[in-house]
Amino acid sequence: MEINLNKLLLSLSYTLDFVEMDILGVSSNHSKRVAYIANTLGKQLNMDEKERFDLVACCVLHDNGVTEYMLKEAATTKTSKRKLVLENVKEHCIIGEENVADYPFLTDVTNVIKYHHETYNGKGFFGKEKDEIPLMSQLIFFGDRLDNVFNLNNTDYPKICKINKYVKEQSGKLFSPIIVDTFLEVSDKTSFWLDLNDDFIYNGITRTIPNINMTMSWEELEQVTKIFSLVIDNKSAFTLRHSQGLAAKAETMGKYYKIDNIEILKLKIAANLHDLGKLAISNDIIDKNGELDETEFYLIKQHTYYSRISLSNIDEFKDITEWACNHHEKLDGSGYPFGLTGDKLDFNSRLIMCLDIYQALMEERPYRKGLTHEKSMSILRDMVTDGLIDGGIVEDIDVVFT
Repeated sequence: MEINLNKLLLSLSYTLDFVEMDILGVSSNHSKRVAYIANTLGKQLNMDEKERFDLVACCVLHDNGVTEYMLKEAATTKTSKRKLVLENVKEHCIIGEENVADYPFLTDVTNVIKYHHETYNGKGFFGKEKDEIPLMSQLIFFGDRLDNVFNLNNTDYPKICKINKYVKEQSGKLFSPIIVDTFLEVSDKTSFWLDLNDDFIYNGITRTIPNINMTMSWEELEQVTKIFSLVIDNKSAFTLRHSQGLAAKAETMGKYYKIDNIEILKLKIAANLHDLGKLAISNDIIDKNGELDETEFYLIKQHTYYSRISLSNIDEFKDITEWACNHHEKLDGSGYPFGLTGDKLDFNSRLIMCLDIYQALMEERPYRKGLTHEKSMSILRDMVTDGLIDGGIVEDIDVVFT
């Protein structure tokens, strides 16, 4: 299958930004801006297209190592200080590097994410300095630093002057003199600053990144989406294995139904990404110890819509999008976000729907302990009686997971 992985990552990237926006109070489209800056400078520095293609991927994924522990630490910190909590946790660089070990990069990106907080003068987490730091890491750090310090969504001329002054002052300290000089060259262009605006950044980055299509197997693509399942699950202490557990159960049920291997892999991708939109929902709601009020429930219902908006931009994911984003619909039309009825829900949508409920019931939540298989099956059968979910699939779940 031919696919442009960077366009896939960029379609999914806003969800990574939502984690930092919610917990750490940073700006929207952060990873796209980091990618745009790094790619622009990389091109000016004569990096070849494959290197820049991988550079953009690393920019999108640079903070994928945010974990439940770090989010919990950040959540107890004042908003104005939250970014410092993440940026000062060395482990997020190590975990981020480990998470992308199976990502199909075109070039050698060893330690690029691990060292993306190293400073040119050697005062970063790992004490690397100058040429010990991969150029890609230096470019990611440069873009990340500028957007965090100055919020590059809105830049007028006085702010641009202030940014240029800051960059010059940090030459040989935080930043390589070569990167500083290169930045000062490209910053003269009006288009550079306008492209960083929220309204233009997607067009700016897609217009300037190398257009490289890769032949990938569904197995490789499933491994890519697993990175996002880790980020999704780690947003809350109560969902640490949810997407991964759902993917495993979808695979088991697919084999039980003798579904072909490609379709099983697509089901696993749908499971990996089904809660993508929850990254846009505040942890105050997700982790609430008690019943949601009407306003909170209205907000939580939006997550499947956000998932659909993100996944619908990926042409190769048309059926996967349906299976992933229909998991809160109900056969009688009482589900969300579209209120689809049973005649509009195919078998795989129904399967993910039932498995998602079963997986959630078995897991601990802020307001209850995880339930046994028997209690979970009792609840599922009550839902079948009420005309909400597929009774045949529910009985098969009982057979397979008893």
